[in-house]
Amino acid sequence: MNALNALNTLLGARVRRTVAGGLAGGLLAGALAGALTGCGIESTDVIDAGEPATGVKSPGEPAADVQLFFYGPNGLRSATRPAKAPVDPQEAIELLMDGPNHAERQRGLSSVLPKFPGRLTATTGQGRVALTLPMNAKLLDSPSLNQLVCTAANARVPGDKPPGEVTVTVVGEGVRVGPMVCGGNNAFPVVQPSPNTATPRSAG
Repeated sequence: MNALNALNTLLGARVRRTVAGGLAGGLLAGALAGALTGCGIESTDVIDAGEPATGVKSPGEPAADVQLFFYGPNGLRSATRPAKAPVDPQEAIELLMDGPNHAERQRGLSSVLPKFPGRLTATTGQGRVALTLPMNAKLLDSPSLNQLVCTAANARVPGDKPPGEVTVTVVGEGVRVGPMVCGGNNAFPVVQPSPNTATPRSAG
């Protein structure tokens, strides 16, 4: 019996040490969690990072936002959309043809462009854009011209001219309109300087 009592005493001591160790570990973990929470750090589950972010410009890169022109309650207005890289006139016009997105419609913006019977194409040169329409260019009204000219001029055009100095010509079915420039929020014909006329010399 003495040996059995000694064995029971030894086992009891081991169980008490194990329980005490477990309680100490739990108290330590609780204390750490409390300390982190006190510092403003909350414990969270594992969060799936998802897809890498896109469209973020690196430091030093030029802005790649694209300017599209729609109509609002107070006339022609620009809508800025982020882009991964500078957008050329062809891409800008194609975005324009898709119309305003949900956020832009919420701002009261809309497009007045007609339903074209085919694709519009944009070709560029130094400081100039030529838009080719699948229709007679003379049939395009002024509000539609404003949208097209200002959107094309504010895209990436060779020559690095300011948008107000980029000339835009609209051509369709052999008819040419322009060149025009986007001044403010409207398109205006480029005023060509009149040729100098020789002034007759006065006699004597």
